[in-house]
Amino acid sequence: QVQLVESGGGLVQAGGSLRLSCAASGGTFSTYGMGWFRQAPGKERESVAAISWSGSNPYYADSVKGRFTISRDNAKNTVLLQMSSLKPEDTAVYYCTATKWGSGSRLMKVGGVEYWGKGTLVTVSS
Repeated sequence: QVQLVESGGGLVQAGGSLRLSCAASGGTFSTYGMGWFRQAPGKERESVAAISWSGSNPYYADSVKGRFTISRDNAKNTVLLQMSSLKPEDTAVYYCTATKWGSGSRLMKVGGVEYWGKGTLVTVSS
């Protein structure tokens, strides 16, 4: 059983930056594809970014391309989401995800994810 704990959320002004971190435990981190989803009030959960177990070919939602960067540190069992040029529409609860041997577009689909964190709230003020 993999446990995921997100941190780094908070309140930031539009145009600012924030870095989310997800600490994983309970599994061999390097064998898991990792991702970030978000859910805004009244909206469906959507994929934001993902990185395969091998660390190759990160995926990004069109809405965050060029602004967000996902990375992983296998030595620290951590996945990061660096967010810049934040917009009010980025306001949401952000969830960390993990999928055994996960890669490709599977990581960007709710149904393709095995483990979820409890989420961290990001609020972007205008």
